Amino acid sequence: MRLNSLALRLFFSATTWTVVILVITGVVLSSIYRAAVERAFDRRLGVYLRTLVADVATPEENAGKFPQSIGEPLFDLPLSGWYWQVTRLDGPTRDVRSSRSLWDATLPHLADAGPSSTPGGARQGYAEGPEGQQLRIVERTIDLGDEGRYLVAVAGDASEIDEEIHSFDRALVATFGVLAIVLLLTTTFQVRFGLAPLKRISEGLAAIRSGTAERLEGEFPVEIAPLAGETNALIEANREIVARARTHVGNLAHALKTPISVMMNEAASQGGDTLAVKVREQTAIMRDQVARHLERARLAARVATIGTVTEVRPVATALARTMEKIHRDRGIAIDVDAPENARFRGEQQDLEEMLGNLVDNACKWAQSRVAIEAFLERPDPRDDRRTIRIVVDDDGPGLSPQQREQVARRGRRLDETKPGSGLGLSIVLELANLYGGGLALGAAPIGGLRAELVLPGA
Repeated sequence: MRLNSLALRLFFSATTWTVVILVITGVVLSSIYRAAVERAFDRRLGVYLRTLVADVATPEENAGKFPQSIGEPLFDLPLSGWYWQVTRLDGPTRDVRSSRSLWDATLPHLADAGPSSTPGGARQGYAEGPEGQQLRIVERTIDLGDEGRYLVAVAGDASEIDEEIHSFDRALVATFGVLAIVLLLTTTFQVRFGLAPLKRISEGLAAIRSGTAERLEGEFPVEIAPLAGETNALIEANREIVARARTHVGNLAHALKTPISVMMNEAASQGGDTLAVKVREQTAIMRDQVARHLERARLAARVATIGTVTEVRPVATALARTMEKIHRDRGIAIDVDAPENARFRGEQQDLEEMLGNLVDNACKWAQSRVAIEAFLERPDPRDDRRTIRIVVDDDGPGLSPQQREQVARRGRRLDETKPGSGLGLSIVLELANLYGGGLALGAAPIGGLRAELVLPGA
C-alpha cells in the first residue's frame, strides 16, 4: 500500500515536471523561431527598401519611371498587403509616392511610435494596414542634401509570419506530444521496475513481521543490497539482545530464589515467634515482588522478538480440554469458536498465560457453560495491521460496573471463598499492555462476565 502510494507520487511528480519542462521549452523555441522568421522577413523587405533608396538617390537615371524595378508583382495588386511609400519630408508640400497596391491609402510612420532601429538607420515594426491587416514595416530616412530628405518605407503582410509561426507551433506541439508520451511511458517503466526491489523488501519485512520468514532472502540490486544487509543484521542483533536478556533474567531468578527460600524456611522453623512471623511476611512480599519484576523483564524481552506468531485455535482448544478435566466434577462445558487464520503476533507461552487466566477465572464462576470466541479484525481499512479479539464468556453471576473496576487491580479479590491469589486479571492486563493490546470487562450475553482481550494479530 505504502509503495503504491510512493510510486503514484513519483509518477505524478515526474509527469508534472515533464509537462512543465516541455511547456517552457516549447515557449522558448516558439519565441526563438518567431524572431528568426521576423529577421528573414525583414531581410526580404530590406532588399526592396534598398532598391527604393537607390532609385530615390539617383532621380536623373529613372526620371518618369520611379521606381526602376522592385521585382514583386504584389506591389501592383490593389490592397495586397505589400506596399511601398516614399515621402519627401522637407518640401513645401508633403510629396508622397506609393505603390499601386496602396491606391489612395498611406502607410503609418513607425518614427511616430519610436520603434527599434538597426545600426544602418532602418526601423522595423508592426502597424495596422489600410484594410485592417497587420503589416510588418521597414522604413529609413535618407538625406540627399539639396535634393531633399525622404522617408522610404516598405511593408509586407504579417500574416505570412503568423502562418509560418502557427505551422511551426503545430509541428512543435505534435512533436512534444509524442515526446511527452514516450517520456511518461519511460517514467512509468522506471517507477514500476525501479521500485520492484523496494516492494520485495516491503513484502519480506511483512513476512518477517507475520512470522512466515526470519530474514530477507534473495538477490537485490547493488543500490538496495546494503539496505537488505543492514536490515538482516538488525534482525539478528535484535534476536541476540533478546536471547541475552532471557539468559540474564533466568540467572537473576535463580540467584534470588534460593536465598529467599532459605530465609522462609529458617523463619518457618521458628514457629510462632513474632520476629519469624514478620520475616515470613516480608519474605513472601519479596518473593512476589521479585517474581513480578522478573516476569515483566522476561515478557518485555519476549515481546521485543521480531517475527513470532502463535495460532489461536490450537491454544484455545488445548486450554478448553484441560479446564474441562479440572472442573469435571462441576460439569463445565467449554465451547471454542476460533477461525483457522486467527493468529497472535507474540509468544505462545504468553497467549497461554493470558487466555489460561481468563478461562480459569470463567470456569470458577460459571454455572455450567463457558464460551471462547476469536475474531480477526482490521481496525483501520487504510492500514494492513490486524488485531485479534478473544472473548471469554461465562454464565455465572457476573459483576457490576464497580466490581469490574476493582477486580482488575493487582491482588484484589471479591470472594475469598474461591481459590487463587487475585493476580490473574492484573497479570493478563499487564501482559496485554506489553503487547500494545488491552483487556475490557463487560456483561456476557449468556448471563455472566465477559472478558474481551485485544492483541496484535498476524
